[in-house]
Amino acid sequence: MHIHIQEEAPRSPRETAQYGPDSGSRWFGLWDGYFAISYLVTVMLLFTSDEDQVHRAFAVGALTLIVPWYAGLGRRHMILRKKSRRNTVFSAGLFLLFASSSTLDPGGSFALFAVVPMLMMSLPMPSAIVLVVLANLWPVIVVWLRGGQFDPHILSVLPISLLGIALSVLLGLWITRVVQQSTDRAVLIDELRLSREREARLSHQAGISAERERLAREIHDTLAQSLTSIISLVQAAESEVVAHPERARSRLGLAGRVAQDSLAEARNFVSALTPPALRESSLVRAVHRQADLLMEETGLTVRCTARGEEQPLPMAVSVVLLRSAQEAFANVRKHARDARRVEVLVAYAPDAVRLVVRDDGAGFDTDADLADAQDGERNGFGLRGMRARVEEIGGMAEVSSSPGAGTVIEVTVPLGPAAQESDDE
Repeated sequence: MHIHIQEEAPRSPRETAQYGPDSGSRWFGLWDGYFAISYLVTVMLLFTSDEDQVHRAFAVGALTLIVPWYAGLGRRHMILRKKSRRNTVFSAGLFLLFASSSTLDPGGSFALFAVVPMLMMSLPMPSAIVLVVLANLWPVIVVWLRGGQFDPHILSVLPISLLGIALSVLLGLWITRVVQQSTDRAVLIDELRLSREREARLSHQAGISAERERLAREIHDTLAQSLTSIISLVQAAESEVVAHPERARSRLGLAGRVAQDSLAEARNFVSALTPPALRESSLVRAVHRQADLLMEETGLTVRCTARGEEQPLPMAVSVVLLRSAQEAFANVRKHARDARRVEVLVAYAPDAVRLVVRDDGAGFDTDADLADAQDGERNGFGLRGMRARVEEIGGMAEVSSSPGAGTVIEVTVPLGPAAQESDDE
């Protein structure tokens, strides 16, 4: 047995404005007060009229019945501005109660000040105007019917009734316009609120994605590369533990230092702090240390040089260049087959700093997908992640290689506003 629960579809901004508590109820409280005052004034006029007590009592009773009729049936639909069959029933009943009260006592015609706006708010405009005209003419008709014959004095009252009709229609149109403006304003407010919520949600999701990307790059550039180095050192030590125990111990000691550095990196990138390699040294020293580590691990000849006048760099620039050097060295370990020499250059200029890593390994075809050059992992964070890092601070990363001609990775970062802004963040 399957039970299907149908969820309520989300409302549009206009539906929210119509059904929400802030769109109509707030201003409708003023109308309720106006309606109550009109009712009380009309009742007071009825009590001071010259009609007999029976007619007066029934007139007050008919007028009083309008209150629950309005509260129970008409008010909600007037707030929501829903033109339905119930509105027609409410308007017909309202007119009959008003006609009964004004027929029993002409003083009840003062209730037109409340009846006319309710008719205008409940019915479509053509029907409302017809009923409003009839309601304004009704007291004149009652006076005529009570006299039994046409009284010429009625003609003197007719202009006042016509003026009342015109004022009633204008008042009804004004109230209808006010209600429409209130609804439209509520729609705009709800659309703005929804837009802000959507913007906040998208910003939150973008922040999560950016943080995931950052952690992925940091893990690739630190932990993954360090674990690869440790595995290589341990495997090399295992193969030499019998024949060359001293060399095996040296490799194990180096693996321990790499593990310690990796632990420090892991603790710091989680908190987005300065990498340990840059905390107490310059970029050139940090790159030189990574180059020495590459030389100890692989036995390659690695030469690290600096050109230009060394200057303090924004931390964002230093971190990007250090991570780029680490990525370049990782590619040398994994892909530079038959390599014998690696050249590393850090060049300073007044408006930019440049990092160049060149090896004389087997090289690869740069026209092929770079992701395929990274262990065949299309979702890797190697050269693609390096380029993303560099572009975030307005720099440029280039990879030049061809089969049999080695590989050159060159990263250029400007020392302009983009780098400063990234450093502030």
